[in-house]
Amino acid sequence: MAFMEQQPQPMSGRKPPLDDTVPLIAVIEASQSLQSHTEYIIRVQRGVSTDNSWTVIRRYSDFDMLNNSLLISGLNLPLPPKKLLGNMDREFIAERQKGLQAYLNYITRHHILSSCELVKKFLDTNNYSANYTEIALQQVSMFFRSDPKWEVIEPLKDIGWRLRKRYFLVKDKDQPKDKQVLSWADLGPDKFLSDKDLLSAMKLLPTLSHSNISPVTFATTSESSALVIRVFSEKGTLRDHICKVKPKEPFLKKYCNPKKIQGLEQQQIQTYGRQILEALKFLHDKGFPYGHLHASNVLIEENTCKLLDIENSLLGLPSYYRPYVTQFRKINTTESIDVYSFGHLLYEMTYGRPPDAVPVDQYPPPPFSTVVSVLQSILSTEACKTGMPTVSQLLQTPLFSDVLLFNSEKPQFKISSKLKEALKSSKESLEKRLVEEQRTIHQHKRLTRAQSHHGSEEEKRKRKILARKVHEIDRFAIIRIPGSGASSPPTCPSSPTPLPGSGASRL
Repeated sequence: MAFMEQQPQPMSGRKPPLDDTVPLIAVIEASQSLQSHTEYIIRVQRGVSTDNSWTVIRRYSDFDMLNNSLLISGLNLPLPPKKLLGNMDREFIAERQKGLQAYLNYITRHHILSSCELVKKFLDTNNYSANYTEIALQQVSMFFRSDPKWEVIEPLKDIGWRLRKRYFLVKDKDQPKDKQVLSWADLGPDKFLSDKDLLSAMKLLPTLSHSNISPVTFATTSESSALVIRVFSEKGTLRDHICKVKPKEPFLKKYCNPKKIQGLEQQQIQTYGRQILEALKFLHDKGFPYGHLHASNVLIEENTCKLLDIENSLLGLPSYYRPYVTQFRKINTTESIDVYSFGHLLYEMTYGRPPDAVPVDQYPPPPFSTVVSVLQSILSTEACKTGMPTVSQLLQTPLFSDVLLFNSEKPQFKISSKLKEALKSSKESLEKRLVEEQRTIHQHKRLTRAQSHHGSEEEKRKRKILARKVHEIDRFAIIRIPGSGASSPPTCPSSPTPLPGSGASRL
C-alpha cells in the first residue's frame, strides 16, 4: 500500500495542530510538604491568554532530572543545589522555591532551550506525551514499503530544533555511495493549502533548480505529515561552520553554548549574503512563500550557500523566529519575515553569535563598517517600528551590490497559474493568523502597562492625596441656610469630580 494511502482520520475530526513556538510561561504558585518531600505547584500558561493555562506538580528531583538532561547544552544552568539535611524547613523551602522560579524563568526565556522537547514535556505533559521518533519510524517504514529502493543508514537524532520533525540518513539502493537525508514532519498550524494542492506543490519541488537553493530529490505528503529527501552535506550548515561543530551532533550541544565561535571574513559575508538574497528574491518573484531563513537552514558547499527546507511554509510549520516576529506588527508578511531573519543571519555571520535581544541599537565594534548600516536598517528599534527594506533594496546596498556571482545553473521553477493562486491564498491566510496573534499580544502589552502604571507606588500616592483632598472638601463645604445663621450638615457627593492633574483623571 502506498504512503499516501495510509491515511489517519480526517483533519476535521482532529484538534488543530499546536503551534510549538508559542512561549510557555511558568510560575510556581505554591508548595506543599508531604511526609518525605515537597511538591511545587506550577501554573503554566501558553501565550498571553490566561484562559490557556493549567497546573503541573513537580518535585525537586523532577527539576534535577530535567537539569541533568539539559547539561548537554553546556550552559551553566541556575538550578538551586541539593540539600540532604533540613530540606523540609519552611524557610529553606521558601528560598528553594525562589531559586526554582529563577530556573524556570531562564529555561523558558532561552530561545533554544524553551523550544526543546525536554522542557516542553516537563511543563506540558498532556500535549507532548507522544514519542515522535517512534511515530516518524512508523511513517518512514510505511513509505519504504511503498518505495523499497530506499534504505535507512542511521537515524540523525535531535539534529534539528523542531519537536515534530525527525531526520534519517538514507541511501538509494541503486546509488549506495550517495548519502541523502530524509526528513519527516507533522503538518503545522499554518497549513492552509488543500491536501490536493499541497501534494501538487510538494511533487513540484524536485523540479526547482537554483544555484542557491538545496535541491530536493523526492517529496510527498500524507494527510497529517510530510516526507522530503535531499542530498546530505558532510560539511553541514552555515551555523555549523560558524560554531565549528559537527553536523550530526544534537542541536542543544551544537548551538546553546559553542566554544569556538568565529565570525566570517568580509568577503564571505558579502558573498554569502548576496547569494542568500538572490535565492530569496527568486522565491518572492515566483510567489513562493519561504519565511524560514536562519543559519541552520543554509548549507555551505564549495563556498556557495544553499537554502534548506523551502517546503516548511507549504507544510504550515511556524518560523524559528516566530516568537520574535509576533512582537513587531510591521513584520506581517512572509517577505518581511525573510528580511528580518536575514538581519539575524547577517549579525551572526558578522559577530559569530546571534544578537542577545532585538531590537538592537548598540553594536559591538564590527570588523568592517559597511555591515552596521545594513544591520541598523533591519534590527534597530526604528526599523522594527516603521518598516524594513525589501530584498531588492538590500541587494542595492554597497555591501552586496558589487559582489560578482558566477552561476552556471539557470534558475527554473514552473508553477501553474492554478497552484500560484492556491499559494497566494495560503500565504494570505498565514499572514492573517500572524497579524491576529500580533494584535492579541499588542493588546495584552497595553493592558499590562496600564495595570502596572495603575499599581505603581507613585499612582497609589497620588490616589491617597486625591482621597484626602476630596475628604477635606466634603468636610468643610458647609452650606449656609439664608437667615438662619445655622449650618446644614456636610453633604457627600456620590460621584466626586477628580481634581485636575490628578492620577485618577488620567485613568
